[in-house]
Amino acid sequence: MSSKSGPGFHHVAYRAFDFDKSVEFYQKGFGYPVHFTWGEAPKRAAMIDVGSGDYIEVFEGGKAPGEVAEGVLMHFALRVPNTDEAFAKAVAAGAQVEMEPKDVLIKGTPETLVRIAFVKGPDNEVIEFFQNEYL
Repeated sequence: MSSKSGPGFHHVAYRAFDFDKSVEFYQKGFGYPVHFTWGEAPKRAAMIDVGSGDYIEVFEGGKAPGEVAEGVLMHFALRVPNTDEAFAKAVAAGAQVEMEPKDVLIKGTPETLVRIAFVKGPDNEVIEFFQNEYL
């Protein structure tokens, strides 16, 4: 269990082109509640709770999805109990399919089997669903 006061990952943040659509996407597609909001249009922001004391932070004022170039952030991964279910819910909520769910054997020490899938959210943010008991 994560500690909200201890060290560790807290959130990933991005700017949304359509703030309301993006927040709704994470609420309806993933079942994640909005934990905290601040600001007024056109400078609103929201912390969306992914359920483990970690957040997706969405800021208003981003560029249109077609105008966003990939930066240093390649994707963010969400730990899920069932990759196939999470993938299906995201696609039903409007996510674009990047990679269907599949098993991948990571040849590390130790070798670890993971189940992953990738989608793009409403702002072309790349989201990975990651299912594994070890990592």
